Amino acid sequence: MTTSPHITAAINAAKEAGETLKKQFGNIKVERVKDENAAGVVTKLDTQTEEFLFEQLTKHDSSIGFKGEEFGLQKTAERFWLVDPIDGTGFFIRGIPLCTTMLALIDHGEVVGSVLYDFVRDDVYHAEKGKGAFCNNKSIHVSNRNLSEAYINMESRLDTKEDQKKYLEMRSEMVLIGSAIAGFEFIYVATGKMDARINLHPYGKDYDFAPGSLLISEAGGIVTNIGKKTYDYTNTNLIAANPTIYKELTSGPKAFFKIDAI
Repeated sequence: MTTSPHITAAINAAKEAGETLKKQFGNIKVERVKDENAAGVVTKLDTQTEEFLFEQLTKHDSSIGFKGEEFGLQKTAERFWLVDPIDGTGFFIRGIPLCTTMLALIDHGEVVGSVLYDFVRDDVYHAEKGKGAFCNNKSIHVSNRNLSEAYINMESRLDTKEDQKKYLEMRSEMVLIGSAIAGFEFIYVATGKMDARINLHPYGKDYDFAPGSLLISEAGGIVTNIGKKTYDYTNTNLIAANPTIYKELTSGPKAFFKIDAI
């Protein structure tokens, strides 16, 4: 397995940033709140980490653009980094080890590389299109469980009757788990600990899901937008699952998310 220079640079930058993050883990205060949701907290390290990643990755290759959660689009280009400096900031503040630094390399609208760094445990997850998915350079793979055995992470606002009905129907037939740790949930599916991640009108944004989407697909899973046969990272409604569960969720008489004929 040969890692490309771009992904190597992203790993190195994330690990260097992680040295500071680990020292402050569970020992930092909220700097501001983006919205009324308790998950929308920001610390000084969210912004500092994003700026550091921007500087390091721009130094590596100045032709690649950059878009982050905290500062938005800093540099435009057809190929750019999409970054969440601390996914799970609320957990980071509370000292709960369910936070990651996440980066996705987008090339002409397609996710072609990703890094998810668990800085508390010093575990690096990465994937490149067509090259597989890895944890600390060891290959990882999705589970082979079926729907009756599945543990499924689901993120949905549940603010419409249609979504509420869908959620309740699914919960009656399978184990659904909801949380605010997108990065780790994608990691769990990619490593076979969990079996699927479903976004149905989720709270998260593209930077929350793009890195993990490639990790799962390169770990042998299937990732598409709900109702589609393809995946567009800008559409945050998605199914990311092992092949068996994906088929059960999208086809047959009891499919919860049938794929459009077109």
